[in-house]
Amino acid sequence: MIFKLNIWRQASPDAEGYFEAQEVDASEDSSFLEMLDALNEQLILEGKDPVAFDFDCREGICGSCNLVINGTPHGKQQATTTCQQYMRDYKDDKELWIEPWRAKAFPVIKDLIVDRTSFDRIIQAGGYIPIRTGSACEANTLPVEKHVADAAFDAATCIGCGACVAVCPNASATLFVAAKVAHLSTLPQGDMDKKRPAKLLKAMELEGFGSCSNYRECERVCPKEIKISTITTMNYLLYQGR
Repeated sequence: MIFKLNIWRQASPDAEGYFEAQEVDASEDSSFLEMLDALNEQLILEGKDPVAFDFDCREGICGSCNLVINGTPHGKQQATTTCQQYMRDYKDDKELWIEPWRAKAFPVIKDLIVDRTSFDRIIQAGGYIPIRTGSACEANTLPVEKHVADAAFDAATCIGCGACVAVCPNASATLFVAAKVAHLSTLPQGDMDKKRPAKLLKAMELEGFGSCSNYRECERVCPKEIKISTITTMNYLLYQGR
């Protein structure tokens, strides 16, 4: 099948970006990234600069494949990262518009690659357990109610891809921050740090992310289906002084 693409090209962080029209012949059974691989092979044979895009595992686990496809982070299939989108899902689309995450805190490095180290700095501000826990203890030493363990595990599935930021009109990282807070602060080991929500939110603000206005788009595009109930948990811990 012939796919018509409009791909964001930007040579460097300071260069002016633009959409470049391309056509590529790809099987409808190929993944989205395999289609981009085919395009790059075509560009290299033509003596042109290949499109820079980010990826790692290509198994829907890491979230490095951060692309906005036709206005939706990761693409049309929900609870799915870009690398697990397939071209058969787009065979009826006349054109595909492919661009990077759009956020001040995610500056473009080149083409479709953005710098997401701002997330790392947020984690460094308090997204960890600050007490010495030693080696793994016997499972029943610290009893955790099942609903608490389940909620913490659900929040821990966040892969920090940044789709929540890319879709938010405010470019807010609140869902990401809330997932880290809900993951750690609801567990006995993490409950010791009462200032974690404030520290992470302050770091988020300093990085240039916006605030939450409850659009709930973040929940819709999250590939791991993190719920906005984690934001409720974070706000409770923040304002109740836990």
